[in-house]
Amino acid sequence: QVQLVESGGGLVQPGGSLRLSCAVSVSIFAINTMGWYRQAPGKQRDVVARIRGDGSTDYADSVKGRITISRDNAKNTVYLQMNSLKPEDTAVYYCKIQTGGRAYWGQGTQVTVSS
Repeated sequence: QVQLVESGGGLVQPGGSLRLSCAVSVSIFAINTMGWYRQAPGKQRDVVARIRGDGSTDYADSVKGRITISRDNAKNTVYLQMNSLKPEDTAVYYCKIQTGGRAYWGQGTQVTVSS
C-alpha cells in the first residue's frame, strides 16, 4: 500500500523559513516525478514544485527563488525548503507521487504565515 505522510507545517512569521517533509511508504528510487501542491481556502489545488529522477526541478512562478524541492531516495523522502515566506503562502501543502498509473496524495500539512 502506498502512503505519503507530510510533516513540518506550522505557524511562521513573514520572512521566516520552514522545511516540509514527505515520507513515502515505498521505495521512491524508481519514481520519476514527485511534487508538492498547495490549496488555500476558496482556491484550487495548484502545483508548487516538482522534481524528477534526474534531479531536474520546476517551480510555480510565485515561489521561484524562495522555495527548493529535493529528494532523498535512500530515505524515501521528499522535502520542500521554504524561505522568505509570505502571508499568501498560507495553505495546506500536499505531497504527490505518480506511480503504477495513478496518483497518490498525502493528507496535507497546514502552513500559516502570519505575524
